[in-house]
Amino acid sequence: MNKDSAKSEEIFSTMHVIAVPDLAASAKFYEDTLGFTVHEIGDPGWRIFRRGAFQIMAGHCPDATPPSQTGDHSYFAYVHLRNASSLYRELQQKDVDWIKHIADEPWGMREFGIRTPDGHRIMFGEPLTQN
Repeated sequence: MNKDSAKSEEIFSTMHVIAVPDLAASAKFYEDTLGFTVHEIGDPGWRIFRRGAFQIMAGHCPDATPPSQTGDHSYFAYVHLRNASSLYRELQQKDVDWIKHIADEPWGMREFGIRTPDGHRIMFGEPLTQN
């Protein structure tokens, strides 16, 4: 790809795709616990979970390998946000499985992590310095 063609293309959004054993239970967790909105897409085996620019397409896959059996591969997202402390405080009021409590890290991020009931791990981070 040359420089001119790179300028005409722009990634403006991403969507993470995950397999879940119980789509209804996952939708309830993302909505009630994490504050996402849940969207039908016309296929009963799929839902989109959305909170701001963070989007997840979840597919009902009861026979898939559980994320808890995939070790470090169960991490599926690192979410950049402003004011990580605010979201951390919000989630402290919920039943969340913490994999890492909020901390300022030497690599310049204030971050924390959670594990969903399905076993997927998500990290949330805020740059300590703004560019």
